[in-house]
Amino acid sequence: MTREPNTRLADLFGLAGWSKGELARLVNRQAAVMGHPQLATDTSRVRRWIDMGESPRDPVPRVLAALFTERLGRVVTIEDLGFGRRGRAGKGQSPDGLPWPPERTAAVLTEFTGMDLMLNRRGLVGAGAALAAGSAISGAMHDWLHSDPVLASDAPHFDDPLRARATHADPAGYDRYEAAPVGSLEIDALEHSVEVFRLWDASRGGGLQRKAVVGQLNEVGGMLSYHHPEHLQRRLWGVAANLAVLAGWMSHDVGLEPTAQKYFVIAAHAAREGGDRPRAGEALSRAARQMVHLGRPDDALDLMKLAKSGGGDDTLPRTRAMLCTIEAWAQASMGRGQAMRRTLGEAEELFVSDRSDVPPPSWMQMFDEADLHGMQALAYRTLADHDPAAAPIAQRHAKRAMELRGDQHKRSMLFDYISMASACFIGNDPEQADTFARMALNSIGEMSSHRTWDRLREMYRLTGKYADYAKIEHLREDIQRALPKGPPKPGARSGVKAV
Repeated sequence: MTREPNTRLADLFGLAGWSKGELARLVNRQAAVMGHPQLATDTSRVRRWIDMGESPRDPVPRVLAALFTERLGRVVTIEDLGFGRRGRAGKGQSPDGLPWPPERTAAVLTEFTGMDLMLNRRGLVGAGAALAAGSAISGAMHDWLHSDPVLASDAPHFDDPLRARATHADPAGYDRYEAAPVGSLEIDALEHSVEVFRLWDASRGGGLQRKAVVGQLNEVGGMLSYHHPEHLQRRLWGVAANLAVLAGWMSHDVGLEPTAQKYFVIAAHAAREGGDRPRAGEALSRAARQMVHLGRPDDALDLMKLAKSGGGDDTLPRTRAMLCTIEAWAQASMGRGQAMRRTLGEAEELFVSDRSDVPPPSWMQMFDEADLHGMQALAYRTLADHDPAAAPIAQRHAKRAMELRGDQHKRSMLFDYISMASACFIGNDPEQADTFARMALNSIGEMSSHRTWDRLREMYRLTGKYADYAKIEHLREDIQRALPKGPPKPGARSGVKAV
């Protein structure tokens, strides 16, 4: 007992709107449902948790996480409630619980995905949590990410499952099955499933497959609770990192922003546990792209500093080029044209210096020359909001990106159409803008992506200057019909959106 209030639990308790007596009754009822009918919580005990910082014993933290998750309509983990492992905060952690200890990564992963799946099953898709600031994440994780990852030296041997289960008796959450070993063939299949999900996301957007990815990640979390030989364990961590990035990107794609950010942080943890610092840096760069999308480029730049430095010396030139394009996009959204051009120039030099005899990791194969031009188009189109002279350059890059796109990258092609149309509107070429806007409208019905709607809303704003043109008047009507009803999601700055 700390004798100090648990402010994180108090804040969530205030949001939930329960009385202490009501919460005590709900804890007893939920515990019975979860197989603990003997639990007897009362009002005074709830008061001690909140006002005196008392840490309840298992299963109470898990029970509370389930109750607050359902009440608030977003994932609430044990760490969110102010309880660390076995009810205590880990040493060296920030107030947000970052970074968590290595032995907690699989537990946090499984708990979070289990809660996410529960929200899906019950139709609760709220996103009423605040995003952590980029500086808060980068400050908490800097030293941790720059240190050498070490797999537990005292991990149980592959042929000692009883010891493995005893060592990891701390339950992570929900939907975890009994820990059991897996072999290289099972991991081969998991790695293949990542590629299938990644291609689907690139083609159709994240909405339709998000739950499947989260479910697969939940199962991998269960596998990670059993310590395999190091080479298999590292591969499992790699699968977990890739699935967590996908789950985060798909969550971002459908507007579940706090959920997306949590998955990106989980992915960084998983990548580091597997010894893949470049992958950890790329995962954090996703969180940076999310921040630019939401109109918080300063937070994005904080995250990009950590992503670029934390990736280590093993980061390939193509990966560093991709990181530069994200940094440039953030600079463009702040109107820093000179810095943006310098950063994009660095990205081009890195991209052409990449040696073809060193194959990129699977998670970088989507970033090709088309993506390089697509990100350059987005950066210049974003800068054009501050300096219209950047619009023609955005058009040139968008045109080249469209020439290079493959059929599997339909969502990226759609963003290229919108970037081109928007740059044409800014550049006083409504005729050509209408052509590409129509191409975007013809494609948008195939997507399950809120980000496309955000970009389309910004394109609609740009049409206002030409509303007196009969052709553009009809275009505006068609855009209105294509957009879902209701306002854009809170916090999003239309027009400077992720690719």
